[in-house]
Parts: sequence; structure tokens; C-alpha cells
Amino acid sequence: MLNSINHIALTVADPERTALLFETLFASKAICRVDEDGHDETFINLGNTWFVLVKASVERQRTGDHIAFHVTKATLLAIAEKLRAMNLEFMLARSDSSLYFFDYDNHVFELDTVDLGNELSHGGR
Repeated sequence: MLNSINHIALTVADPERTALLFETLFASKAICRVDEDGHDETFINLGNTWFVLVKASVERQRTGDHIAFHVTKATLLAIAEKLRAMNLEFMLARSDSSLYFFDYDNHVFELDTVDLGNELSHGGR
């Protein structure tokens, strides 16, 4: 049986730049290391899940695929202000209860104020 997500790997052009984005938005600290095979690795913990930022040249189309984090309304609004100040694209949705933003490599992230587990246990939206 599955326990939890161990990590999520994202292919990015510049792991340091992507890590800095997450550090700025979420006050998360990146950990950089070289593995036993000599590969540079960049890790960052977001929402109690480790993300490994893997350097590679990939052109990615934006799709509906995304990673969503549950946040408070205050956090959502604070992140919206940070994104606005950084001049990064984002959009508010569902009566401003969620926010979608994009990293530099077109990965899509959602911040959602709705507790999905609670919502589903009561029959959905």
C-alpha cells in the first residue's frame, strides 16, 4: 500500500532560479548536494513534500496538469501580492478561492483555500 508521496521531480532549465522562486514565495529553504554518482541535485520542501529540481532542457506546454496546495485565504492573498511584485503571471479562480501560477518552465501550481478532503466527505462542491 502507498503511504505518502516521497518526492516529486520537476525538470527545469535552471534549478537555482526555480529554487529561488519557491524560496521567495514560500520561505522554503533549498538544499543542494551532489549525489554518489556526481549529479547535482536541488531539493526544496513545499507543503511537506520534497521536490527535486532536475536540470534539463525541456520545452513544456501548459496543460491542465498541476500541483495544488491547500492554503489559508491570507496566504493566498500574500502570495498573489508577491507574484504581482515579481511581475509573474497568475490567475485567481473560483471566486478568488484559488490561485494558479506558473514557474519559469511552465509547471502549473494551484493554491486552494478549499479543504478538498472535508469537501468530498460532505458530497462535493
